[in-house]
Amino acid sequence: MRASPARIGLALGSGSARGWSHIGVIRMLEEAGIVPDVVCGTSIGALVGAAYADGQLEKFETWVRGLTWQGVMGLLDFTVSGGLIPGEKLFSFLRSHLDDKTIGSLPKAYGAVATELATGREVWLREGSVIDAVRASAALPGLFTPARRDGRLLVDGALVNPVPVSLCRAMGADIVIAVDLNSDLIGRRLGPDAVPEAAVPASPGALGSVLSRLPLGLGGARTPAPEAVDMPSIFDVLSMSLNIMQVRITRSRLAGEPADVLIRPRLADFALMDYHRASIAIDEGERAARRALPELRDAIGRTQDDPAE
Repeated sequence: MRASPARIGLALGSGSARGWSHIGVIRMLEEAGIVPDVVCGTSIGALVGAAYADGQLEKFETWVRGLTWQGVMGLLDFTVSGGLIPGEKLFSFLRSHLDDKTIGSLPKAYGAVATELATGREVWLREGSVIDAVRASAALPGLFTPARRDGRLLVDGALVNPVPVSLCRAMGADIVIAVDLNSDLIGRRLGPDAVPEAAVPASPGALGSVLSRLPLGLGGARTPAPEAVDMPSIFDVLSMSLNIMQVRITRSRLAGEPADVLIRPRLADFALMDYHRASIAIDEGERAARRALPELRDAIGRTQDDPAE
């Protein structure tokens, strides 16, 4: 038998606004008495994971649930250099509302994934400022400007490792619980029959309303040809393309580096910037984690019964 309990790792995946469901997953795990020792995240997973690893999830959840569309837009600063959003306004807000500690000082082991823009290499962020690590991991290309770190430009870790199971393993996790936010995206979010109109709260619908007011006609109104009435906006094309990329990369990485338990919230009706719909996402995260509990308990039981290495 093992001399000590198995170390549990939690790999929180990328997925923009769908990432608020990570909060519900964590709540359900803890309610079931399953407390991760290692927390790793990519993009939005890096942000939620940082709040959890620092013991600030309750405070963070309160803020997230209070977000409105207007409040989300108020946190964004726009530019046309390197990306639409520099992110300084948002991350200055996070620094003022969350204690910006160093990664090494967090109560739980924590790591984030980013991508080096010049080389495409995967970068594991395991030291330095927590907020700076989150900023780099979440720098979605074309939307947020790249982050500067140690003389390199870093962008969203979802380009190379959307669900960081490998980082959890490298940090000593015996059992890895992974949360994949992208499993049901392709062909659903923007299809003609994807979501009944009444099922989605009325709102500007994402950055499209903002982009329509920017120069160069980004996401702006157009006069479609009769045969192209359903042509999506440039922002819809960007969002769909990112979905395809994340789904394909996630499937490839998880095939080669499988998690012990995979939790898959069903959030295909969420747009890229639906951060104001946190309560819906959190509830779905709880449901998804509850569905996975029997499998998770089996995985923990098997690991505890294995001979110690």
